[in-house]
Amino acid sequence: MGASVLDETWYLAYTGTVPGHDPQLLKGVLSILLLRLLVDRESYGYELVQQLAAAGLPDVLEGTVYPALARLEREGWVATHLVRSSAGPARKYYRLTADGHAHLMEASEAWRSFVAVVDDVLHAPTPVAPEPGA
Repeated sequence: MGASVLDETWYLAYTGTVPGHDPQLLKGVLSILLLRLLVDRESYGYELVQQLAAAGLPDVLEGTVYPALARLEREGWVATHLVRSSAGPARKYYRLTADGHAHLMEASEAWRSFVAVVDDVLHAPTPVAPEPGA
């Protein structure tokens, strides 16, 4: 994928060095983050939460991820299966479908275009503010 869409997404959605990030930014990209994490291998919900936290998104909780995964499943972008666990109830594993992969590619391109526009605006020269009383 070249420059990782996740790198760009995490930078805009949240950076550990900027306190008070806007959770609404993440809300708009959580689905493509989850799809991207599922490209490499299937995973279960809590593991996805841990991967997001390790990537710099510690505020993303299971209560946010599981509804997003349910939406992705309803859309047909992920498929699921249960795997028995010796340490408790069976785990629900999620894997990317062909439609999910196609959607990820489209959404990633749309995100990159959006990032480019936002980046252009944010990097435009800032005019000098007028002196008070001027």
